[in-house]
Amino acid sequence: MKILFVCHRFPFPPSRGGKIRPFNIIRHLGQSASVTVASLVRSEDELEQGRGIAEHCARYIAEPVGSIGTKMRMVLQLATSQPSSLGYFYSPALKRRIDRELETGSYDLIFVHCSSAAQYVESWPEIPRILDFGDMDSEKWMLYAQNRYFPLSLGYWLEAVKLRRVEKRLAAAFDLSSCTTRAELETLQSLGVAAETGWFPNGVDSEYFSPATETYDPDLICFTGRFDYFPNQRGAVYFSREVLPLIRQRRPDARFTIVGAEPPAFIRELAELPGVEVTGTVPDIRSYVRNAAVSVAPLDIARGTQNKILEAMAMGVPVVASEQASKGVDAVAGEHILVAGNTREYADAVVQLLEDRALRTGFADRARARVLSNHSWAESMKRVDVLVERCMAGRASRR
Repeated sequence: MKILFVCHRFPFPPSRGGKIRPFNIIRHLGQSASVTVASLVRSEDELEQGRGIAEHCARYIAEPVGSIGTKMRMVLQLATSQPSSLGYFYSPALKRRIDRELETGSYDLIFVHCSSAAQYVESWPEIPRILDFGDMDSEKWMLYAQNRYFPLSLGYWLEAVKLRRVEKRLAAAFDLSSCTTRAELETLQSLGVAAETGWFPNGVDSEYFSPATETYDPDLICFTGRFDYFPNQRGAVYFSREVLPLIRQRRPDARFTIVGAEPPAFIRELAELPGVEVTGTVPDIRSYVRNAAVSVAPLDIARGTQNKILEAMAMGVPVVASEQASKGVDAVAGEHILVAGNTREYADAVVQLLEDRALRTGFADRARARVLSNHSWAESMKRVDVLVERCMAGRASRR
């Protein structure tokens, strides 16, 4: 089988959420099919690092896109029915290269990750097509609209409305659409389209994210992620200013470490608060997570799977998460993960884990076991194979 795989972010190295899922799909499909990858790169550094994808596919197309052209397309689409996010991920040069590839390549299947990349192959209905939405982005923008002040709230609302219209059109046009969780699947199916749907979870590399062999710090709490991302910023500020002081009233030596790339000035300034550390970019987050007694995901805006939760669980570090963040993980609250709904519940859950070593060990062991059973990439890719078979069989039956 010959497959064209199109995604909105260049999928190598798989170092962030938007790259991990497509990379694992490509790596899996490439074991039994000839896969050509097509995507954008936004810098020379990303292009150079991305060359490593060649080990996992037959060939790849990496089209550079400049920031000026990208911003112009986003602004121009404000006055149209098209979402600005589609403009951000669009390159006329990449569209031409993909069209030439499909004209000459005799492809059996087009596999697209993310709705923003579907625009490159909408004009090729004669080839079987799968669209992996991942997360339903229109819902994310609507959550932004509900949590930002005017006029930003209006902008996010408008983007959500536009994008939902596009998602509905795409889900009807593609042979099969998929997403990351059961909750996202319900949103996808609520669009009311007749096309095939399915879901497969994100996995985690359980060998790479393995438990520590050394002891942990019984007073350390960590929060990982990219901090140029608004939901992570909100979570970091909330936990530092609201939750940590309550914890330190009961456990004065408790400390909170914010670990991740691109923290803006107001996040770095949180380090001035008692017990708070902000690391910025680190070469390897694993040592920080493994050294912590508890990992937290205090996100009031969360869609899809939070890889930070899966990675901590795989490393045997108990997680206290918001209800929204926990929905993206196939885990049972109170058994594999602790869920908090307000400031007091966060503080109580964290203090229990800091003070009760046996309780912590129980959650750590059950969390690791749950990841191995329900969030392995091998098991997830078996679901991908089923979806591909359904797509091809459905197209054959219609012919």
